Amino acid sequence: MALSGVRTRRWTRVEYDRMIEQGLFRPGERLELVDGALVVREPQGTPHATAIRMAEEALRAAFGAGWEVRVQMPVALDDASEPEPDLAVAPGSFRDYRHAHPRQPVLVLEVADTSLAFDRHEKASLYARGGILDYWVVNLVDGVLEVSREPGRAPEETAPFGWRYQQTRRLGSGELVSPLARPGAQIAVADLIP
Repeated sequence: MALSGVRTRRWTRVEYDRMIEQGLFRPGERLELVDGALVVREPQGTPHATAIRMAEEALRAAFGAGWEVRVQMPVALDDASEPEPDLAVAPGSFRDYRHAHPRQPVLVLEVADTSLAFDRHEKASLYARGGILDYWVVNLVDGVLEVSREPGRAPEETAPFGWRYQQTRRLGSGELVSPLARPGAQIAVADLIP
């Protein structure tokens, strides 16, 4: 967000990681790097926490062995962004990421209630810019799953971070969804929404 007449300083992912290593943040402080800005993550209510666990179980079952399902862990999206999505699925094992966070997860999922507008617009634009092919929002406000796919092939001026998804579908609790990386696996949307 630009502030009129005020200069701000943007951080790189390398600088952010260095600040974490140096202990510049309080233990348990919930921050993530979004396009060079440090963003405070919202506290979780019970439905939000429950939805994260539900999604974790559903994604682990759908993907199985050979896939790392990460819960609220960093993704090295680009040089200016290290978001911590509620869930991300990356190929391999957690051992594959002991020296660096995944750069290209095959699926990113955010659970949204108070953060719904941010997750739909800013986070979606950020993930589209990062080339994430499958971005899901568990929308607790409306009780639906929003599935965004097909990140744009060219920048768009009106998108918060210059990119947007070309397709977004809203799925209700009676529907099924399949991750792009595991098209044979079907997840009941009801298994994602408390």
